[in-house]
Amino acid sequence: MEKEKEWSELTPEEKREERFKRWLAPPEVEFSSPEAGQAYRERVTRLINVLQIKEPDRVPVSLPASGFQAYYAGTDYYSIMYDYDELRRVSHKFLNDFDLDVYIPPGAIPGRVYDLIDFKQYTWPGHGQPPDATGTQFVEAEYMTADEYDALITDPSDFMTRIIVPRIFGAFEPFRKLRPATSIVELPAGYFAPFTRPDVQAALSVLLDVGEELSKWREAIAECDRLALASGVPSMRGGTARAPFDRIGDTLRGTRGIMTDMYRQPDKLLEAMEVIAKVTIEDAINSVDAGGGFMVGFPLHKGADGFMSEKQFETFYWPTLKKIILALIDEGIMSSLFAEGSYMTRLDVIKELPRGWVYWRFDQTDMARAKEVLGDNACISGNVPTSLLHAGTPQDVREYCRKLIEVCAPGGGYILAGGAGVAKVNPDNLHAMIEAAKEYGVYR
Repeated sequence: MEKEKEWSELTPEEKREERFKRWLAPPEVEFSSPEAGQAYRERVTRLINVLQIKEPDRVPVSLPASGFQAYYAGTDYYSIMYDYDELRRVSHKFLNDFDLDVYIPPGAIPGRVYDLIDFKQYTWPGHGQPPDATGTQFVEAEYMTADEYDALITDPSDFMTRIIVPRIFGAFEPFRKLRPATSIVELPAGYFAPFTRPDVQAALSVLLDVGEELSKWREAIAECDRLALASGVPSMRGGTARAPFDRIGDTLRGTRGIMTDMYRQPDKLLEAMEVIAKVTIEDAINSVDAGGGFMVGFPLHKGADGFMSEKQFETFYWPTLKKIILALIDEGIMSSLFAEGSYMTRLDVIKELPRGWVYWRFDQTDMARAKEVLGDNACISGNVPTSLLHAGTPQDVREYCRKLIEVCAPGGGYILAGGAGVAKVNPDNLHAMIEAAKEYGVYR
């Protein structure tokens, strides 16, 4: 009898196949009916085929509807951030009323958790925005100064804990007083001295409150996920990550800061991104393995046309992102890359990834050109315009989707999706996307 291979002995393709098997038959799921189980397997098979650039039974649809769900159910984003029963109700109604190929979670942040930590990098309804606002907004700033690259490079964990965390979470400003873990010696009492401070103790008390509140929110989200699976609707299981350039440019230096760093201290920036890439690889793999998933999602912010030149993209943005993607491939993990903005001048660069391992979702990129360049190499999706979903009629949406399908569907590897998320739109326009795929996206 042939000995079963250890995980480390499997090829990337074999590892991915094992992850797909778990997706196709998740051991923890009890379906609500035999019909739901059959529908689940059909949907997952459809998605597996399209992700591997094969022709499925028809074009699948991924609705851009995370924020939409609250307003569709007659409430608002603020309510589902703070009322977890409302969060459950909203998700359940959306699940019942739309024939989904892919489960779309409600997308609400845990408002009380963000209030407790006094998160500085975002505003949201009721915190920096009026309660009737429809989502979150990033607060652009330099959270890391230009002369702090060496500290980040030398010890990124300590740098984040004692320097960045106090800056972006107001509740943890006392963490500036903590000592680095490297100061622990045989007699460690001195290392713990900062914990005698009342302000540090108060910050630690906030952590306990955060843990309690986050547990409630996570249970609500998990219940929504379980109901979707039991109903026969799969999710793209996995984790999330950031391109190293985005992680520094968003969370740390800000857009202006990182743009000037490309000119004033490019070597430091490149070195820091290598450090961030290493950390990201480890975090992403651990996240996917913990959840039994198969994919990591990357929202790509600063690599779009107009943010930097093609040469800068090939120097600063793409190499470390590619390194992460290739490391994930080695573990049988696919990457979902949301190319925000336009990627027209990036297509010939990003096509160099191994065939069948990435899923590109495009916002404003011309889909005919994306299909021409990437269609034989990667699954692509997009880009029904948000403006059309807001201002168009269902017939307008159906016609637009029909044209997209005619261009992008041949040969497989296409998922019909929106260019970006929506909140307050005519529900019939989202139904029209689903109907278009069923009418025009069938492979014969």
